[in-house]
Amino acid sequence: MKKIDAVVKFHGHVCPGLMLGYRVSELALKELGKRSRDEEIVSIVENNSCAVDAVQVMTGCTFGKGNLIFKDYGKQVYTFIKRPSGKAVRISIDWTPPPETEKEKEMWQRYMKGDRSSAVLKAVHQRKSRKIDSILKASDADLFRVKHFKMPLPEEAMIYPSVRCEKCGEKTMEPRLRVKKGKMLCIPCFEK
Repeated sequence: MKKIDAVVKFHGHVCPGLMLGYRVSELALKELGKRSRDEEIVSIVENNSCAVDAVQVMTGCTFGKGNLIFKDYGKQVYTFIKRPSGKAVRISIDWTPPPETEKEKEMWQRYMKGDRSSAVLKAVHQRKSRKIDSILKASDADLFRVKHFKMPLPEEAMIYPSVRCEKCGEKTMEPRLRVKKGKMLCIPCFEK
């Protein structure tokens, strides 16, 4: 299976955001080496967009392994760090989508308001296809701003014991428990 097919299969559909993540990941791997089997590469993503699914599939950085770190800044920025060297590359999206006509903008607005008529769906699909084509054909220089640097390594993933919350009974990672009225509580029970 080609890498791009694996990315689309994992995400569930093809879209411009996913293709940006695919291209970001290609560049990161070109800079830092092969896909991470364990925690050899760490990725810090500054958004929770479709692109992050491509980052996971392409680079092997995942929440479960602890080498995918999410910072909710709402920025299309991705930092990749190689262990143990600390060599890092920060990639920010600097892509300008193809221009849209007033009719295309109108169709997009109709779509966003729930219109799923065949004319609107056709226009939205064509708009999406043009963007995807633009992303896949663009040079790295036209898509990204890239910075190379050394970075202190984030800690490797820690494994903590699970302890039952004394209110709801659900197992909780020990350092996430809070004490309230002498009871060890998970964060949701603590905040109630």
